[in-house]
Amino acid sequence: MLLGAHESIAGGVAKAFARAEADGADCLQIFTKNARGWAAKPLEPPEVALFRAEARRSGLPVLAHCTYLVNLAAQDEALRAKSRAGFADELSRCDALGVPWLVLHPGAHADAEAGIALIAEGLDLALGKAASAGVLLEVTAGQGTSIGHRFEHLSRILERTRWRDRVGICLDTCHLYAAGYDIGREDGYRATLQQLDRAVGLSRVKAIHLNDCKKPLGCRVDRHEEIGRGELGLAPFGFFLQDRRLSKVLGVLETPEPELYKANLQKLRRLLQKAPPARRRTR
Repeated sequence: MLLGAHESIAGGVAKAFARAEADGADCLQIFTKNARGWAAKPLEPPEVALFRAEARRSGLPVLAHCTYLVNLAAQDEALRAKSRAGFADELSRCDALGVPWLVLHPGAHADAEAGIALIAEGLDLALGKAASAGVLLEVTAGQGTSIGHRFEHLSRILERTRWRDRVGICLDTCHLYAAGYDIGREDGYRATLQQLDRAVGLSRVKAIHLNDCKKPLGCRVDRHEEIGRGELGLAPFGFFLQDRRLSKVLGVLETPEPELYKANLQKLRRLLQKAPPARRRTR
């Protein structure tokens, strides 16, 4: 697994690469705009050129995270229209920057089935306009009426969209645990990955947010904690890092204190180094 962190774009999106390098990251995640607002200045050609140059220079894989305001399943029609427009704009920004994946919280709706239909519809509208960027549906903690805290939700969205070849999955260790998937135990981890594989296929997992959880198993509360300081503790991160099926996945920190990214990455790399050697094939 490549290890990195969600880096700030203060001063320009291209600045994120130097911050990732300072943290000792092998990959990074960014917002392409202010994550707390709808409006965003268009990306100017010099900024795009600089971002692409920094991506080439550093060689660091990068993915983007959609603004938290977007809710493709919104029951209010005005908010849903605004969300669809904002989501399409973010995909176009990814296209401009050459970012291959945009991570998306699927949405929230009081009726999960109705929400799933609206999410698939929103994906189809936006992906039909985007040139190449794809979407990673993020597993959620299940807070409130959010959709995506069950693998079956993600499976049904994939079944409904016309663009399933451009839709993948982003896991989040905090969200999984909060949603009730007992990844804190090795047998619980294995069972969780089996359920995931049956529902959507492990090959769809392109990224994992590596966060400890402040709250207990099944709390359905989204509260990230520093690695090893929460309810998960350190050992469960080794289950993910030592799983060779996830060797090409981008593992990204979204822990509360960015100044601790470097130390957290060092903790995770020590776990990664404990991975058992690959088994030799015998004829």
